[in-house]
Amino acid sequence: MKNELKVTGIQADLYWENPTKNIAFFENKINNLDKDTDLVVLPEMFTTGFTMQPKNVAESMDGHSVSWMQEMAEKHQIAICGSLVIAENDKFYNRFVFVHPNKELEIYNKRHSFTLAGENKVYTSGIERIIINYKGWKICPLICYDLRFPVWARNTDNYDLLLFMANWPVTRIKAWETLLKARAIENMSYVIGVNRTGKDASNYEYSGNSLIVDFLGEELSSLNNNEIGIITSVITLDKQNIVRDKLGFLNDKDSFTIN
Repeated sequence: MKNELKVTGIQADLYWENPTKNIAFFENKINNLDKDTDLVVLPEMFTTGFTMQPKNVAESMDGHSVSWMQEMAEKHQIAICGSLVIAENDKFYNRFVFVHPNKELEIYNKRHSFTLAGENKVYTSGIERIIINYKGWKICPLICYDLRFPVWARNTDNYDLLLFMANWPVTRIKAWETLLKARAIENMSYVIGVNRTGKDASNYEYSGNSLIVDFLGEELSSLNNNEIGIITSVITLDKQNIVRDKLGFLNDKDSFTIN
């Protein structure tokens, strides 16, 4: 078990439906990270932007983008994660992919499709939440619109770190920042939220506002509006567990079943 985890999120102005350029950007950033980095979080649909035309860009799990993630994870001995457009069994998924340093894969399919953009019409929603064990940390990955649904994010598994990756537009960016802190506070968990910047082909604007917050909702790392760059912080398991034990809030949570 590793008590301290150095986590980094990379905020980018994504090239529309251009995996080659996006991967080149992220590869340059990853190659220049501190050597003691443990985990890198990329935005939602980090190779394409939030496209509703999956047939133009979809890859398989043995395609170039996942293979690239595996190469980077092995080369730098870090974990890398982000969401991709994946085609599988004649369906399209907005799929979170987590790559361990040994190239092992874990996946989560976005549960809450963003109906306002018609995501539900072209992507198949996931039905299961996962918990990833990495260096002794229990990590729960969720994607963008999932952030608005606290029941789905509820810390019933005693996870230690909650991840969100997004293409969250500037018109609702206050909600993004507020809900990230709310999820941290109510679940007494570190939270990382990685968003994009720029403008996409649908003319939606994004200001980024990526954040790392602690289990009490305090900001540990952030970026200025529209800034391309990284957020990074060393998060500490013992500190979180001490506060959890002292306050005991998670012991009083409601029991429920999700259908």
